[in-house]
Amino acid sequence: MAWDSDQLSDLSSISTEQRLQLLVNAVTDYAIYLLDVDGHVASWNPGAERFKGYRAEEIIGQHFSRFYTEEDRGWGEPRIALETALNEGKYEREARRVRKDGTLFWAHVVIDPIFDSTGKHIGFAKITRDITERKEAQQRLEETQAALAQSQKLQALGELTGGIAHDFNNLMTVISGSSDFLLRKPDLPVQKRKQYLQAIAETAERASTLTNHLLAFGRRQALKPQVMDLNARLDAVAEMLSRTIGSKFKLVLELNAVPAVIEVDPTQLETAILNAALNARDALGEGGTVTIGTANVEENGARFVRLSISDEGEGMPPEVVSRAFEPFFTTKDVGKGTGLGLSQIHGFAAQAGGRAEIASQPQTGTTVSLLIPASEKPLDAPNEQAPLASLPKGVRVLLVEDNERVREFAQGLLEDLGCKVSAAASATEALRLLDTDGADVVLSDVVMPGMTGLALARKLRETHPDLPVLLATGYSDEIRKTGSEFAVLAKPFAVADLSEALATTLAGNRNRAA
Repeated sequence: MAWDSDQLSDLSSISTEQRLQLLVNAVTDYAIYLLDVDGHVASWNPGAERFKGYRAEEIIGQHFSRFYTEEDRGWGEPRIALETALNEGKYEREARRVRKDGTLFWAHVVIDPIFDSTGKHIGFAKITRDITERKEAQQRLEETQAALAQSQKLQALGELTGGIAHDFNNLMTVISGSSDFLLRKPDLPVQKRKQYLQAIAETAERASTLTNHLLAFGRRQALKPQVMDLNARLDAVAEMLSRTIGSKFKLVLELNAVPAVIEVDPTQLETAILNAALNARDALGEGGTVTIGTANVEENGARFVRLSISDEGEGMPPEVVSRAFEPFFTTKDVGKGTGLGLSQIHGFAAQAGGRAEIASQPQTGTTVSLLIPASEKPLDAPNEQAPLASLPKGVRVLLVEDNERVREFAQGLLEDLGCKVSAAASATEALRLLDTDGADVVLSDVVMPGMTGLALARKLRETHPDLPVLLATGYSDEIRKTGSEFAVLAKPFAVADLSEALATTLAGNRNRAA
């Protein structure tokens, strides 16, 4: 706004105090007013009247705490605001305030102390701005972003569960087909029967692994590291990887001649390799080569094994590379990817004590690398059928399991191990059976209707302190809840796992008694 000389002359002819009053009265977007030393309103401007609703004659002399909510008055904010302003030179806050009609609005509040020429404290200057529109717009934006994020996660989980369902159907085909054939052909030769039984056992193990993969997307999974030669592991899974990426794509292994010994969870390692290989395949489009390589490297005096998965596809620009490890971030078309694959790779590498990297340029391809600490430990022996632990003959087991099929299955395993079994479908029934039949050890599911297995175990610790309890669960969260309080058997379990857990639980209880 331009001022002519007459207007400037008019302003200069009035006192500084009058000019200041004109300024305060001209501002209608801010409430600008004075408080005395006790917090009573001493002046009022049109801006304050506009969004607080009080006329000057109504509010001057009233205590400013009436602008605060009952909750804020309850914890003493008006008093604290004045004390803070006086002691620290300023009080500032964004909070809800109350209009004359009782409605609430969002306010940005600043309070400054005022001193006279001698330094005596004579009151406070208070400036309030109505920021309701900004706050409500911010809230709407946050709600929209949250809804979008939830929608994207649900979409991703839908894709994920669809893929899991497909894989499970394939696994169930093997299990149901093999078991059906065994039932129809009871006179099969021993070797042939063993082949079908082995197929069922291996497929059940894959189904268990698949379940753990699904759980890993929802929470951090406990790792079960093994010392292995990465080169040998890649040789072992190469055929599976080749089938998975499809016949249009060629899989090439470029493995270091020197063993690449690492200590990692084999399941999570294979998942990371598979995720990287599938990403490489998708980048290639209609065909091409996926190259997996290993190298032993040294970095800052530490030894690492580098695992790299490369493609010669379209590559990624820097802005995509910078976000590639973010969960649910994907550049693929809707329905083509969940955005979880590279996130799993990043998480696995970090849990293994290393890191994941991406090198990519548009039109030149992409290389995903995992740097995993090299291990000096000896290689773990290959898995063999574990021997069954020895249990005391006729040991009495109180089995508590609400799922009828699992209860019948577990009871059969226990009886085949030479145990005498009392089976209960609930914790309440288990307590009754304990009074009538007794028990040497309790094997209980954790998640059950009514009293949980953990609650039952704690009750038995009070009423039967010498009775050992073994808890069984398929939920990793429940395992963490028990801590070291009770022995835990993870589901699904094989007969060797069951016998070992029972023997350890019984032995541990005998050691405590001794």
